[in-house]
Amino acid sequence: MSSKKKATAVKSDGKAALVPRLRFPEFRGAEGWKSVTLGEVSTQVTEIVGDRKLTPVSISAGIGFVPQAEKFGRDISGNQYQRYTLVRDGDFVFNKGNSLKFPQGCVYLLHGWGQVAAPSVFICFRLRDGYSNGFFQNCFEQNQHGRQLKRHITSGARSNGLLNISKETFFGVEIPTPTSAEQQKIAECLSSADELIAAQARKVDALKTHKKGLMQQLFPREGETQPRLRFPDFRECGEWELKAVGDVFEVTRGKVLAMTLVKEDASSDAPYPVYSSQTKSKGLAGYYSEYLYRDAITWTTDGANAGDVNFRSGPFYCTNVCGVLVNTRGYANACVAALLNGVTRSHVSYVGNPKLMNGVMEKIEIPFPSPQEQQRIAECLSSLDALITAESDKLEALKHHKRGLMQQLFPSPVNAAV
Repeated sequence: MSSKKKATAVKSDGKAALVPRLRFPEFRGAEGWKSVTLGEVSTQVTEIVGDRKLTPVSISAGIGFVPQAEKFGRDISGNQYQRYTLVRDGDFVFNKGNSLKFPQGCVYLLHGWGQVAAPSVFICFRLRDGYSNGFFQNCFEQNQHGRQLKRHITSGARSNGLLNISKETFFGVEIPTPTSAEQQKIAECLSSADELIAAQARKVDALKTHKKGLMQQLFPREGETQPRLRFPDFRECGEWELKAVGDVFEVTRGKVLAMTLVKEDASSDAPYPVYSSQTKSKGLAGYYSEYLYRDAITWTTDGANAGDVNFRSGPFYCTNVCGVLVNTRGYANACVAALLNGVTRSHVSYVGNPKLMNGVMEKIEIPFPSPQEQQRIAECLSSLDALITAESDKLEALKHHKRGLMQQLFPSPVNAAV
């Protein structure tokens, strides 16, 4: 592939031709891409399900097709089922529901399902011969449709959660498109990247599953005080001792901190991590110039993540939505944090805003091994966590590489705007 800068091509109508920054060698001298509407390159799929017995599906942004029974806990098609649209592998479906990832709705390609039943409110279509499913799926993944549809959305979602986007508006969306051969080459390249990403994701999931299974062996079952699996040095040490959290730890909490004072990256002026109630980055909100605690266990006291427990190594600051367990005799470690994390959510109050306050936390009882066995388990879990983090970083690097590749292989959104 080549990324050499080229003189801007000009079409016969005087507009700049759509040329990506990166092209495969056999297409470097080819003409610029042409914008085509979805109406020109596809046909609408309108065949109804009728009496066929198919899986009713929905679409979740970032995931794709999901059986209704899995997404909603039941089949919600009801009397509308027979009027659902029959969708086959190779068909696209546009869900007009807005989401954080796709505010103007998402489009997914059905693959590996055979035939399904899609709600009639979805817009279903099939590409004509000469147009690559894989190429167009990547166009939709970049939200090329959304950047154009947003100008047509005059109000928020309707009562059914769907945006007021007509079929005429949707099929008027323009997609910059190269020749069929270049479409296929791009699709194959990005498909290879997807396969690498999927393989790495499976590796991360396998490690997480392994850790979960190991913890089930290393920790006693509910109502028991001795694990099924112990390290050789501790096999004759007897049962773990049941204690209340408040008998082992000082139970306290973090302090209010204005997020405007928190820096995104660590520096000599702001070296200490700040933890909050968020789940991304394991609760890391940024960095601050001061710290409150060192080597302690935190848990989220309020909100959707109430009861989430983590061990925080080294000095750190935490906000007022975090409770803190302090112990200077070695009981604050990854082992005890994992033990607690397995039981705390059952103590969360879900009356109104979910809460797990200090008074409840200090009364929770868990079986404690000796400090020596705690440390051995903590080292094992920390080693696994480090491996999971390293492999997760590789996964994010692959995703970042694909995003960068797509930015090069497709004309920029500014030049492609219609």
